[in-house]
Amino acid sequence: MATTATTVRRITVTLPAVSLGPENPLPALRPLDEVHQVDAGDRDRLPADMARQIGYAPLRSVLPVRLRDGYGRDRAPAGLDAIAIENDRVRAVVLPGLGGRLYSLVHKPTGRELLYRNPVFQPANFALADAWFSGGVEWNLGATGHCAHTCAPLHAARLPAPDGGEMLRLWEWERLRDLPFQIDMWLPAESDFLYVGVRVRNPHDRTVPAYWWSNMAVPETEDTRVLAPADAAYHFDYTRALSRVPVPTPRGAGTTDITYTTRSQHAADYFFDIEGDDRRWIAALDGEGRGLVQTSTDVLRGRKLFLWGSDRGGRRWQEWLTEPGTGGYLEIQAGLARTQLEHIPMAPDSDFSWLEAYGPLAADPALVHGDDWAAARAETAGRLQAALPRETVDAAYAAWLEHADTEPKDILCTGSGWGALETERGTGDLPGTPFPAATLGDAQKPWLELLLAGVFPRPVADAPPGPALVAPQWRDLLESADTYPGNEWFLDYYLGVSQWAAGDRAQAVRSWERSVEAHGSPWALRALAVAEAVAGQPQQAADRYLAACASLREQTPAAAAEPGPAQDAARTVQRALLLEAVPALLDADRAAEAEQLLDEPAAGGSTPLEGGRVQLLRAQAALARGDAERARAIFDAGFTVENLREGDETLSDTWHAIAEALVAAGAPVDDAIRIEARAAHPLPAAYDFRMRPDASTS
Repeated sequence: MATTATTVRRITVTLPAVSLGPENPLPALRPLDEVHQVDAGDRDRLPADMARQIGYAPLRSVLPVRLRDGYGRDRAPAGLDAIAIENDRVRAVVLPGLGGRLYSLVHKPTGRELLYRNPVFQPANFALADAWFSGGVEWNLGATGHCAHTCAPLHAARLPAPDGGEMLRLWEWERLRDLPFQIDMWLPAESDFLYVGVRVRNPHDRTVPAYWWSNMAVPETEDTRVLAPADAAYHFDYTRALSRVPVPTPRGAGTTDITYTTRSQHAADYFFDIEGDDRRWIAALDGEGRGLVQTSTDVLRGRKLFLWGSDRGGRRWQEWLTEPGTGGYLEIQAGLARTQLEHIPMAPDSDFSWLEAYGPLAADPALVHGDDWAAARAETAGRLQAALPRETVDAAYAAWLEHADTEPKDILCTGSGWGALETERGTGDLPGTPFPAATLGDAQKPWLELLLAGVFPRPVADAPPGPALVAPQWRDLLESADTYPGNEWFLDYYLGVSQWAAGDRAQAVRSWERSVEAHGSPWALRALAVAEAVAGQPQQAADRYLAACASLREQTPAAAAEPGPAQDAARTVQRALLLEAVPALLDADRAAEAEQLLDEPAAGGSTPLEGGRVQLLRAQAALARGDAERARAIFDAGFTVENLREGDETLSDTWHAIAEALVAAGAPVDDAIRIEARAAHPLPAAYDFRMRPDASTS
């Protein structure tokens, strides 16, 4: 039988989907709310290099990236642009418009889907820039957490593979660390394994923190077992403690075997401690000993298991991210460091590169699921070596490196224009990952004018300021820039954003104060409000937020009075500011003013803004004002916080506070009242997203 040549072609994936909605127009000035952090006191118990890398260059915020929090939960059938990579044995489907996600990997001879293929596209607030979705294989670069570009388009092209077939290249400019990267995917002829070559480059003259984790979602059943070549792992959960534990039973013989993920109660991470020059691999195999295996060259040293746990919060999150009744999933991952809590120094003008392979594995179920962990590992490792020898992966990596600089000509999809802007700035030669000037768009045009003419442009009438750039080279250009007469406030506003991102908060405040003195824009007023909140000045922050809201009302364009794009844009800004201002007012014990702000009509309308986050704030304001009955009525009526954050316990905390207020009836709240309140007012399942061990049992 003739072998069909490997092909790369564009297709469409149709499924129920939610629109991503608009970006948040306010720059992400507030400190990063990343749950994957280790308490400083725990680092002394860790290996020195791990402790050093955990403390190295954490993000202060996600600047210059904007948050993607404009999505909802009303799904409708939609067609997603996709690319299929296919040979006689395997069919892989990639979503270039959504971070290059490997959406599906089907082994044709058995008909098995090797990944968890989410039947819906439903964003949730798990990524650094908010919007994230579950399923497939995600490529995480930048900093601890799901990458900022996970729901953004990448450049994509078709080009020759190392074996002469066709290969898919994805590439972009990662903006949190300013690192260009590429991902090359191909299926060698007659191979059961998808090869993925990855290269991350540091084109700068300074050391840059690097981070990479390939995140694989696989179906979870009662008998699925996760295997990796390790006898120990670093355990991390939502208590922010990191400790080394034995595998597979962290608490000793006879206790829960964490490699069977449905047996664990609470969500947790286990970073397998692979020692020496042992081959890097991880597998998830079902009761028949079949499933997905991933392996790589040695640069990608880390392997991880994430499990949701069997408690109510973990189950609720799985339902939240997909369709109820579609089955659960777990995650197995591979990264540059031993844990996801670390960043690795990347020398100037250098790169990290490696090769990964994804494919099916069949092992003896009696050994895989036996009580002897060493035998289970050895069986899996042996089957992997037979199916895909380590030497074959190393040889494929060497062959791929000779093609990594090939210039892509057959463009399939286009990403952002930020890489093109950096190319204009003279970043250097990046063979294999072109960023042509044709990709420059409206977001880059002001910065191109600054770069070429040394002048910062005028603000666009009736529009919020566009995206900011905060890297040192752009801050230098801002500090020496000219501007048009009367627009000095605009330059000072952007200068303050770049100074804030660099950690120079005092100078940022001075820049924003100059901006406000020249022109009381809502943007600089809001920036000062954030600065005052971070500085522990709740009353001043509340005053600034009220001033920003008043300024925004005055500047709302007349066109917003009628339904259409102008009104939608005005309401997007109004909502973003409202959702920051109300919590600031509540922190300042000014609940009445918070309720007044919540009751203001939406831009161009006569009724207030609605939505689940607004309803939660209404309940919190009513509780703060002493009206627990009204707060409870809001919860009883039901609402959905569309972008609830991973690890966020606001819903359960607010519910319990309302219950305690109802039971206490004005008396001081003590432990006895807390116990009575939880018994009399149990938390409804719809509001239970708790993931910490101590929280989910309370």
